[in-house]
Amino acid sequence: MNAQIPLPRSTAAFAELRCMGAFARLLARKRIHMPRERLDMRLRFANGTTGRVYRETTVDRDPPADPCVLVVEFRLRAIRGAVGHRLFRAESLLNTPLFVGYPGYVSKLWLAHDEHGVYRGVYEWDGPERAEFYARCLWRVLEIVSKPESIHYRVLPGLHRDEVLADPAVIDRVAPEDIDAWWRLVDAA
Repeated sequence: MNAQIPLPRSTAAFAELRCMGAFARLLARKRIHMPRERLDMRLRFANGTTGRVYRETTVDRDPPADPCVLVVEFRLRAIRGAVGHRLFRAESLLNTPLFVGYPGYVSKLWLAHDEHGVYRGVYEWDGPERAEFYARCLWRVLEIVSKPESIHYRVLPGLHRDEVLADPAVIDRVAPEDIDAWWRLVDAA
């Protein structure tokens, strides 16, 4: 896991098309939701940065049989200033069809840019392999608007997102290394 390389463009494009079809079906069945309970929650990471939750997207589904947390980061290429970031956050809702229909998707917390202009997504997935496949497809989408060297992800198998939010120390069960890592959540308030 965590090979940190994108999938071939053709593989990612085909996966995105399948995802958009699944998104349309989920939307028609009213199975996509945007809960508001976690809006404005601040997540602090081991590298000293923080991100504020500006959106959450969930799908009605059975609880994951093989849960994992996926954390993704990227820095946009051309977005600067408060107005630019505000416009990106508003526009980003249009990206929902690019992830919600992937097999295994459970939920996503969308984090506003941190002190270094880095955006993060904190996801829950059913199946670490599915999360990794998605992250490697997402890379191809992100590379269009982001600095390619800023795109990273980390899959944390065996954890539920809400379990990590409630007690970030549970990460040590699956990833005791990298104590200063960009992806390591240390506090959620």
